[in-house]
Amino acid sequence: MDEKLKRMRELIPILSEASKAYYQESREVMSNFEYDRLYDELLKLEKETGTVFAGSPTQKVGYEILSELPKEQHERPMLSLNKTKSVEELEEWLGDKNGLLSWKMDGLTVVLTYENGVLSKAVTRGNGEIGEVITANARTFINLPTAIVFKGRLVLRGEAVITYPDFERLNAAIPDMDAKYKNPRNLCSGSVRQLNSEITASRNVRFMAFALVQAESAEAADAAGEEEALPDFHNSRKEQFLWLRRLGFETVEFVEVTARTIGDAVKEFERQIDGYEVPSDGLVLLYDDIAYGQSLGRTAKFPRDSIAFKWQDEVQETTLSYIEWSASRTGLINPVAVFEPVELEGTTVSRASVHNISIMESLELGIGDRITVYKANMIIPQIADNLTRSGVKDIPKICPVCGGATEIRNVNDVKALYCTNPECQAKKIKSFDLFVSRDGLNIDGLSEMTLEKFIAHGFIREFDDIFHLDRHKEEIVSLEGFGEKSYENLTEAAARASHTTLPRLIYGLGIAGIGLANAKVLCRHFSYDLDAMRRADREELCAVDGIGPVLADAWVRFFENAGNNEMLDRLLKDLTFEKEEQPAEQQLLAGKTFVITGSLEHFSNRKELQERIEALGGKAAGSVSSKTDYLINNDVTSNSAKNKKARELGIPILSEDDFLKMTGEN
Repeated sequence: MDEKLKRMRELIPILSEASKAYYQESREVMSNFEYDRLYDELLKLEKETGTVFAGSPTQKVGYEILSELPKEQHERPMLSLNKTKSVEELEEWLGDKNGLLSWKMDGLTVVLTYENGVLSKAVTRGNGEIGEVITANARTFINLPTAIVFKGRLVLRGEAVITYPDFERLNAAIPDMDAKYKNPRNLCSGSVRQLNSEITASRNVRFMAFALVQAESAEAADAAGEEEALPDFHNSRKEQFLWLRRLGFETVEFVEVTARTIGDAVKEFERQIDGYEVPSDGLVLLYDDIAYGQSLGRTAKFPRDSIAFKWQDEVQETTLSYIEWSASRTGLINPVAVFEPVELEGTTVSRASVHNISIMESLELGIGDRITVYKANMIIPQIADNLTRSGVKDIPKICPVCGGATEIRNVNDVKALYCTNPECQAKKIKSFDLFVSRDGLNIDGLSEMTLEKFIAHGFIREFDDIFHLDRHKEEIVSLEGFGEKSYENLTEAAARASHTTLPRLIYGLGIAGIGLANAKVLCRHFSYDLDAMRRADREELCAVDGIGPVLADAWVRFFENAGNNEMLDRLLKDLTFEKEEQPAEQQLLAGKTFVITGSLEHFSNRKELQERIEALGGKAAGSVSSKTDYLINNDVTSNSAKNKKARELGIPILSEDDFLKMTGEN
């Protein structure tokens, strides 16, 4: 008994810390697999001992919230769902009732309230009792109706999500690999809880309803002409979903099931996982019979009218061969477990990120250990458990790239390994890769692999060295894979790239958060005067359209560094800039914001049209908002989400021909 109680006391702080990191700070200190295993162990011990300690995660919902957003208590507590990995348990749970089986979406749960047909309040789940008020941000969700025909009081719950395509698009715009978001859920959580709703609007957050909480008719609804009266739902959750869809809400995808058909339905959902664009971490089964579900009541933690299902992870046992340490631009050195290859979910895997030293220590991971591995959400290889636990040994004292000293740092209670050498080549490779990229100086032939070789041999130490490779001609042509022709191609590409534009240079410098579009806006604002741009203070920068305090601070910090200015001065001696013509017509679209959607006919792609808009002084944005002046869509009459949003906000929808007429080009 004492040993069981001791183990419970060990598990509670471990699980609480993991829950805090996941729900409050949008980071992960252990895998879902490991969390579920420890949680189930604690639950089992509580049942065996009959003891539940204060603060046990089995008695909590979510975690204490911490932010500057206003907080508000929910009218009704928001509970977690009990879960199972057994289809047989789902069949037994459903019994002779009809159910609705849907995706369990992996985003951030939000409660919406509509009064008199208008969105009046949006609150996050928070800790289940108290959430954060994010009404202004919710109004920017790209598929959310802000006005509906039902004029009574409506309260519903749903999930704010960012789809995989949008996640990949947003990540692709971040040049620094270490600054990229780890998964759509973390990005969504951060996006929904922004203090600046403009940032939320740029992230393409969607809302998918999964529960109608309350609907009360307005007194005049029955007599109203265009207003929607509260229908008779015939005691059916399905009818509630269909009604919400009629009001314009996108609901979670669901199918009707019985105990006899649920097994096939689960398999069908499983087949869709790879191609499903909305992040999910399982399924939810709900009684269709509203009255029956409500009659079952709830436990302290779970409602009894629904249950979550998670697929049984395919787990394979293998042997850890070694830990590979991968250095990055920020100096962080990531551990990657390399193991004997195994088949998982139809593919061969031999590597899995261990993320940091804290996770290595929790797994007591050592070379030669027998480990079990699985694919999280059937996609990402992870270590499930370490069967032999020989212990963490041989954390490298020197960086695998530069040989400089390493140190273990404790950041947000997570231990990680860092290279302390500011001149480490790994820290420079990504910077140079950005500098020579297509949107930067656009130098053909300087791949990341080539840069790595040149930096390691000392041919390139600063950006301007790229334009003086003739100093190392003999060494370059003698390198494996190089020769006279490769050298000539490279130097010719560098010579061509030395004739460039100021926005390309600004982007290539790698100032945090300054993409090519921001670089163009800054250059136009300061009339292409680089000296004025360098001297600009925070207040001047924040006056530039699209530049907020974070970007302004990054800009000021960069140019406050004497070394950066000296580097730039040397580089400028090797560059010539194309003259930026600013005819009167360039200001034709000044101050106007456009959103482009759909296929194009006159322009080869959206980027070409975007460049034309910018050349005429306008700005292109990714999503329709109150700040949008025009939506360009050749299918002007379609009912696409962007067209609907534009109509709601009274924003003109232009075809390409309309746009060309506006600019006098047609």
